[in-house]
Amino acid sequence: MALQFKLSLFTLSTLALGALLACTGCAPLPTPTLSPTRTPTLLPPIHTPTPPPPTPSFTFAPPPGREFATLDEFWAGGAEWVLEAHDVGLPVGESDTVYRGGGEFWAYLHASHQSAGVVDSCGDPAPFPGCVTLWKSHDGGLHFALENPVCLFPCGSCPCSPSDHTQQQQYPRIFFDTDRAYVVYEWGAGVYMRTSTDGVNWSAEAHVPGTGQWHAEPGTCPTAASIGQHPNIYAETEYGDCLVGAPPGIYVEGSLLYVFVGLGRDPGHMGCYVGDKYSGARGLRECASNPLFGAELGYGPMDVLGAEANPYFEFRTVSSADVVRVGDHYYMAYEGVRGPSNPTVVDDQFALGFARSVGPAIDGPWEKYPGNPVIMDLANNWGIGHGDLVTVGPAAYLYTATSTTTRGRYVLVRR
Repeated sequence: MALQFKLSLFTLSTLALGALLACTGCAPLPTPTLSPTRTPTLLPPIHTPTPPPPTPSFTFAPPPGREFATLDEFWAGGAEWVLEAHDVGLPVGESDTVYRGGGEFWAYLHASHQSAGVVDSCGDPAPFPGCVTLWKSHDGGLHFALENPVCLFPCGSCPCSPSDHTQQQQYPRIFFDTDRAYVVYEWGAGVYMRTSTDGVNWSAEAHVPGTGQWHAEPGTCPTAASIGQHPNIYAETEYGDCLVGAPPGIYVEGSLLYVFVGLGRDPGHMGCYVGDKYSGARGLRECASNPLFGAELGYGPMDVLGAEANPYFEFRTVSSADVVRVGDHYYMAYEGVRGPSNPTVVDDQFALGFARSVGPAIDGPWEKYPGNPVIMDLANNWGIGHGDLVTVGPAAYLYTATSTTTRGRYVLVRR
């Protein structure tokens, strides 16, 4: 199967397949208008869709001789991630996987004609890096297939125009609430949102106000959103010196919708927006605890690489949040990018980190896992940082890169 390579959010480079990878900053966005905090206008709840037919029962079992563990146990040092499937059939890179009942899992990821034979709704090849597509597994999440190689979001007219964004709907994150599904993704550093009643047919996209990359007037860019200096990059602010956006994350609880964004670069931070879920993107405002956390240790010693550089894995960017709740805490998997290891290369230092809320609130202080990064040391593996957390009953699964060419599944078990 053709592979979709990692499109690093802030990298301009030529990778495998001989294609120039589109990325954040490849085309500047207009300066976003930051909306003041306001009380969102509440919209009436939409009609609850008719539930699908019952799915066959499916039994999830841990590896032989092991027991499922919780994220609480993982944080306390009593659990570990064990590789369960080396290759689940998903292209390497940016997917978000959700459990849909029985033995069915859905994975939303951006793909193109070049990576997976994808066409847009008008039948034309989807340019690399591509549009959001839907992959399905019917065997408990161990094998996925693209059943319909067409962009999930139809164009407004034919042929598709640049405003349809089929050429770049990156890093999708999905959340299924009780009566609708929400998806967020990145285009040109900005964050866009859609909603759906079935996860297949989606509303028009809406830009999350205030997200993007731009040249800020002196003193107007929040400190955490500022783009600083990187020791191995000399044009870091070419497309702007303020960043709010990047690969996003999403979570819904009760009446509240949370959107997680990357803030700034060099150092990077994890940011948060919150609003009433029925007010959509326009109702979002900054979380009170913005930023939730950041790369406090800097780039580290210049000559330190690999495992010795693990403490500095998130210096350049912090993004790609995937959040689940377990007990009294919210747990987040996120991507950290240290950036280039020397001035002659592009981003070649990626890793996967974990963080959790200190208390029972998303919009509050967070702490980072003391054993970060997880799964593997800081390395040139552009798919490792974008992990998908999925909890099914007592099981906790993690979908992420197992190599530079494969995406697999880990399961959390007691030590």
